[in-house]
Amino acid sequence: MYFLLLYETFSLYFSLASSLYHSLFKLTGRSGRSILPAFRSRFKCCSLGLSQGEMSKTAGSLQDKGGTRSSKMEGKRSLSMGVGAILLWWCFNVMTVVSNKWIFQILEFKFPLTVTIIHLVVSSVGAFISISLLRLKPLIHVNSVDRAQRILPMSLVFCLNIVLGNVSLKYIPVSFMQTVKSLTPATTLILQWLVWGKVFDRKVWLSLLPVVGGILLASLTELSFNTIGFFAAFFGCLVTSTKTILAERLLHGFNFDSINTVYYMAPNAAAVLCLVAPFVEGGGVLRWIQEQESLGMPLLVLVGSGVVAFCLNFSIFYVIQSTTALTFNVAGNLKVAVAIAVSWFVFRNPISVMNGIGCTITLLGCTFYGYVSHKVSSSSTQQIQQPEEILPATKV
Repeated sequence: MYFLLLYETFSLYFSLASSLYHSLFKLTGRSGRSILPAFRSRFKCCSLGLSQGEMSKTAGSLQDKGGTRSSKMEGKRSLSMGVGAILLWWCFNVMTVVSNKWIFQILEFKFPLTVTIIHLVVSSVGAFISISLLRLKPLIHVNSVDRAQRILPMSLVFCLNIVLGNVSLKYIPVSFMQTVKSLTPATTLILQWLVWGKVFDRKVWLSLLPVVGGILLASLTELSFNTIGFFAAFFGCLVTSTKTILAERLLHGFNFDSINTVYYMAPNAAAVLCLVAPFVEGGGVLRWIQEQESLGMPLLVLVGSGVVAFCLNFSIFYVIQSTTALTFNVAGNLKVAVAIAVSWFVFRNPISVMNGIGCTITLLGCTFYGYVSHKVSSSSTQQIQQPEEILPATKV
């Protein structure tokens, strides 16, 4: 059974790649050819001199076929929209990670708190424009009490999560950082078990073994290992898991999307960091400014990275809206693989063979975990619904 689930997990990658192929290369130019059979049938009816009833039957069959074709076209359109949203998500994720690493390594602006403030300010402005001016999403109203008791604690966790990610990027390569961050499903599972006493199926626990094993192998064979960067990424996993668990408790009933989340949390997180960053990084930032011959291009890169980070949050909303949970999981792991490949191509950080094997095992293990969790939750839902379906009807 375990190997069967593993085989089906691998098939998900091929099915997603097939969807990408069909959407990008085979959707173009088919609509015109699909209309020809209908015209040929109508012409055949007229040329053979069919009766009124036979003509109506033929027309009815053609309408049924036309409805089938229109549903197929709608399916293809939704598929292309989903694939397009995934590609945009991948693109913005790669641009965000690479631009942040570029800021720390090439631009030598090694101040993660300040970079986070820039991202949060730009995201706050972007969310305000999207909701209040462009009205791309309706604003979810939150009263002052809930803002203090629910939004503010979530904003602090939200802020710490971004800071730890930027700190890890300052010290370790993108490939290693992304691999360590893949431990998030395991930390989420453990925290839910320890804090809330949630019980999980044994298959779910076993599916995490490849994830943990791959991360251990990647960590032990990482050529650019840094203790600060590693623990920043590891604690980032814990904070991400905490954010997920708290969101289920504190934000229950609000139905926040990614844009409303940024709208409420980014300003609070930026305000908190503005109280801390001048004491921690203020002197270093001033010295960096004095060393620059021109501030035009560096500022453009810093602000541009914030814009891309906001676009990443915006794209996540459309991916969730246009894909299933399982597709989102598979696409998320492929996104990490794309980010690792692009970052290596840009920065050329050394990766050993065993390190590459560890990264691969981790990514495949994350997909396997997502698939097993999906299968277990689906089977439990069916078991709950099954007694209701077999109950005999009672007479009153």
